[in-house]
Amino acid sequence: MLAIFHKAFAHPPEELRSPASDKKAAQLPQDTLRTFLTSHPNNAFSMSFADAAVLAYVTPLNHSLLHQNQRLFCGYDDVYCLFMGSLNNLCAQIKQYGLSRNSNEAMVVIEAYKTLRDRGPYPADQVIKDLDGTFAFVLYDSKVGTVFTALGSNGGVKLYWGIAADGSVVISDDLDVIKAGCAKSFAPFPTGCIFHSEAGLMSFEHPMHKLRAMPRVDSEGAICGANFKVDLYSRVNSIPRVGSETNWVDWASHQS
Repeated sequence: MLAIFHKAFAHPPEELRSPASDKKAAQLPQDTLRTFLTSHPNNAFSMSFADAAVLAYVTPLNHSLLHQNQRLFCGYDDVYCLFMGSLNNLCAQIKQYGLSRNSNEAMVVIEAYKTLRDRGPYPADQVIKDLDGTFAFVLYDSKVGTVFTALGSNGGVKLYWGIAADGSVVISDDLDVIKAGCAKSFAPFPTGCIFHSEAGLMSFEHPMHKLRAMPRVDSEGAICGANFKVDLYSRVNSIPRVGSETNWVDWASHQS
């Protein structure tokens, strides 16, 4: 999967940008998308949202793939979700959110997000903790321009993110696409974490602790983005509760 968001709609940690980054080496979003689609000429499609965002998805050629390795795409009520992996408690989540029995994991994530957005306040970390399984997802709310991404804590699937030549945020499970698109300004997305376009990055496993950026160094000695680790010796002022954009912004102010 591939998601690209204009810098006006997503604000990743500044440490993700490498001091050694060469904007000429990184690609513009349209070139990154072209690289991704060319790599999957027979089974990829993409959706563009003006200049704000692009979502691209590869449909599986082998439908006998294990459920835990599935890739899903779903859109409902102007909210779109790319999902990888599977939930062990899918049936329980379907029942909790009042969805139809044939709903899939991407539908559950959309409903969970809408609950956070519309019916809060709820603690964002607890909602994601309720998702038991191996998963990664990227969600885009095209109505309000919100980006919401999470990666499960067990490391069963991989996700990467970086910064393109024009400052756009690139998120993908394809490491080669990330490297080509972002040059040295990329890193693995941290496991057990949530990224929200307004609130930034937080750990849903340890929501009361800050995340510390740990510089990544390549074989040439150049700093390549940063890994983010939970700092158990520092604490945030309060757990974020999501009921509106203001709640996210208020929480983000505690992180600075």
